[in-house]
Amino acid sequence: MRFTGSSSYVATDELTLAVNAAISLQRPLLIKGEPGTGKTRLAEEVAASLGMPLLEWHIKSTTKAQQGLYEYDAVSRLRDSQLGDERVKDISNYILRGMLWQAFTAEQPVVLLIDEIDKADIEFPNDLLREIDRMEFFVYETRELIKARHRPIVFITSNNEKELPDAFLRRCFFHYIRFPDQETMERIVAVHFPDLKKSLLKEALEVFFEVRDVPGLKKKPSTSELIDWLKLLLAEDIPTEALRSKDRKSMIPPLHGALLKNEQDVHLFERLAFLSRNARG
Repeated sequence: MRFTGSSSYVATDELTLAVNAAISLQRPLLIKGEPGTGKTRLAEEVAASLGMPLLEWHIKSTTKAQQGLYEYDAVSRLRDSQLGDERVKDISNYILRGMLWQAFTAEQPVVLLIDEIDKADIEFPNDLLREIDRMEFFVYETRELIKARHRPIVFITSNNEKELPDAFLRRCFFHYIRFPDQETMERIVAVHFPDLKKSLLKEALEVFFEVRDVPGLKKKPSTSELIDWLKLLLAEDIPTEALRSKDRKSMIPPLHGALLKNEQDVHLFERLAFLSRNARG
């Protein structure tokens, strides 16, 4: 069972190697990288490539590790008991299975994505150590032990918003997705726009990487934002000449709202354009 990439996702050799190493070691693959570098998409592509179901657990700031195992709906049971519902006699009717339970009891091996684990509180990763290690957990309400039929392939993504505990990191295989260089970015764009004119692609990528290199930028545009920008350039039929202008440093890129996502960065570009025009004048 090896991942060799797919026609719809450009995976570097290092990333492919990391995926297969995690599968061989039977350890979760912890993926870090800038937002928009394809961390979440990787799990989707691996599942599709290997013909396995995908289960996605998207983490929020309020998410608790217990929710990944199960939750006991005591409120519903109390309400049903007041209504005289026969279901209250079986407590299992009020056990809500979490994503880990579903992954453990699936009839075939699955890919489990735990997305943006760093959004939760610092105890969240530690609270999952035993279950991910042993592939089992105990349900106290029903007195049953849930063991994994098949070990899932686990992907865990992080945007580096907070440090993860050392004990958790020791149990993972780690890979950092570096931001694509220009050659890799051309391959990524080709997947989305196979018929894009080379002249437009060349100029667009030059503008894009120039924007990313501007000092003081609060949020650098990501790969997904480049794709959106190219889609708009094509939809609005923006000519290549508009990007190739000799005065490029004195202008904000056309349709910049796809690339610049806060007023601070827009103001930064406006100031740079103003200073550049004054310097020429």
